[in-house]
Amino acid sequence: MAPRAIWKGVLKVAELTCPVALYTAASTAERISFHTLNRKTGNRVQRQFVDEVTGKPVEHDDQVKGYDRGNGDYIVLEPEEVAAAVPESDKTLDVATFLPCDEIDDVFLDRPYYIAPSTPIASEAFELIREAMVEQQCAALARTVIFRRMRSILIRPYATGLIGTTLNFDYEVRSAEDAFSDLPKMKIQDEMLDLAKHIIETKAGEFNPKSFDDRYEAALADLVKAKIEGRKLKPKKLPPAAKVVDLMEALRLSAKGGGKASSPASKAPNRKAAAKGTKNADQTGERRKAS
Repeated sequence: MAPRAIWKGVLKVAELTCPVALYTAASTAERISFHTLNRKTGNRVQRQFVDEVTGKPVEHDDQVKGYDRGNGDYIVLEPEEVAAAVPESDKTLDVATFLPCDEIDDVFLDRPYYIAPSTPIASEAFELIREAMVEQQCAALARTVIFRRMRSILIRPYATGLIGTTLNFDYEVRSAEDAFSDLPKMKIQDEMLDLAKHIIETKAGEFNPKSFDDRYEAALADLVKAKIEGRKLKPKKLPPAAKVVDLMEALRLSAKGGGKASSPASKAPNRKAAAKGTKNADQTGERRKAS
């Protein structure tokens, strides 16, 4: 079944337009999710907004947004005021500029979306734009409203289509200088650096996401499956504590035992299949609402 587009509009480059659709490129739908239950009754529990002073539940119609000016002094914003202030989407992915593909700092990259033509008629214009970007080895910066928020999007050729990555705003990116300000200046010995480079060379490999192992999800899947089958899982043994050695000794030991990383890529198991038999209709509904 074809994926559902999360946004449809027009990709605009100068006077050239092309109807396109955006599809989620990364999803957490395959993760195992849980509901919170009442241990005594087995029923699901519901969240409620409660007045922090009176302790009484607040109905949905009585809930409003509030901006704290300090010391609990709030400015109340009515829903219609918020809606009027949020920019309306004109469904146009307007390209403002082109730039080299590697010019955007990775720290600004947010969420990826696949971009494809939304109609067969748009395929020729779409391929023209994509092919020109491939030839020029460039990316495009565009802006549009997604989820009622104006976002900048970096568009790059990807496989036979395009990939658009929303960008963090400048005020959202924290200073690297602040994060690294306490790092002391060090002088590394040449022998230590040579050993470190040797270790890196012996462990050289290729990026293969299929070899990634989500141990937390795998453990949860095993636990759910065991509960369904009425089994008890054996406690996993903790790994032995690492032997404390000095830095030079650690480098020498690593260099002696170093070898090329050649673990076979195994396809990640479907966590849902491992927990087959559980009632997941409510979970599926909640994930759709969250997306």
